[in-house]
Amino acid sequence: MPRTSVVNAVHYRLPRLLAIAAAVLTLPALAVVVGGAPNANAFSREGLPVEYLDVYSTSMGRNIRVQFQPGGAAAPTFSPGGAAAPTFSPGGAAAPTFSPGGAAAPTFSPGGAAAPTSSPSGAKAVYLLDGMRAQDDYSGWDINTPAFEWFYQSGISTVMPVGGQSSFYTDWYSPSSFNKQPYTYKWETFLTSELPLWLAANKQISMTGNGVVGLSMSGGAALILSAYHPAQFRYAASLSGFLNPSALVMQQAIRVAMLDAGGYNVDNMWGAPWDAAWKRNDPIQQASRIVANGTRLWIYCAPGGSTAPDDGADPNQAFNASSLEGMAIKSNKDFQEAYTKAGGNNATFVFPPAGDHAWPYWGQQLTSLKPDLIATLNG
Repeated sequence: MPRTSVVNAVHYRLPRLLAIAAAVLTLPALAVVVGGAPNANAFSREGLPVEYLDVYSTSMGRNIRVQFQPGGAAAPTFSPGGAAAPTFSPGGAAAPTFSPGGAAAPTFSPGGAAAPTSSPSGAKAVYLLDGMRAQDDYSGWDINTPAFEWFYQSGISTVMPVGGQSSFYTDWYSPSSFNKQPYTYKWETFLTSELPLWLAANKQISMTGNGVVGLSMSGGAALILSAYHPAQFRYAASLSGFLNPSALVMQQAIRVAMLDAGGYNVDNMWGAPWDAAWKRNDPIQQASRIVANGTRLWIYCAPGGSTAPDDGADPNQAFNASSLEGMAIKSNKDFQEAYTKAGGNNATFVFPPAGDHAWPYWGQQLTSLKPDLIATLNG
């Protein structure tokens, strides 16, 4: 798969570190489809009940494309045993033991709408979030994995929001000034208020007790959505996410990455580096909130290094992906430490001895976490 070019070696000088960190964010979501725009059946198997919805967002003043598949038959209702302590790579999933309670509703703005409070009746769903270079026509999950196939007849509906390049699926302060964006990103509001209301009314999807899975750019976003909207998302997974955006190096890396991926201005997102929005959207900073919510977590990241899924990959691309994944691992281990210190015991941490920053690994993890997710949402 074609990918963006990145520097060829990791040094410890800050300029090079920032360049590589920026490439980490931009690499995973880039998916070039040879031969022009894909057809409706280019990714999902023909015959799957995949729908292409256009949901109007009042907060953004535009339609948002959403790929959707109903859950079909009821999912298994087995109930695993009690909760286990967080596991370290590559152990099995700890049993889901959702513990309600949760922190007080956030008062900081931007932060999106409050969690839905309607009746929990309706089908459960998993929201699959895209990466830095999310396209406006199809989700990267559909382009690069058979995710719809995996969740077909699982009892869990699949929701793939389309678009959101460089958005971090958050509520921005204002439109991006550098690329003259005509509207303000309000993704948290859309994902936690507008879209669930529409899905409840039109597709009978529950507004509570769902799951959210993110990769790379959206790994941290998935955790933050669960932190501030625990009623809506009782399950959250981060795959190769960057879980320390308020750290100085990551702030600068995000700035560079957003300029490269669409010419977006990070100042319009979370403001200046000292603005409280950065920590508000930092999973490590919000670990205690996530623990208090009792959210079931699945956290995956590798240290780099090629394995079987990389067979046949371009050597240069594999080297880049290996180096990039290696940079993501520290924030994941730092999150594990913060989570454990806060008393968290409802997470699975998967830190294998090798693996790259690439779709084959994220697809593997989605299939690995699927039984845990289904058990949690049906619990």
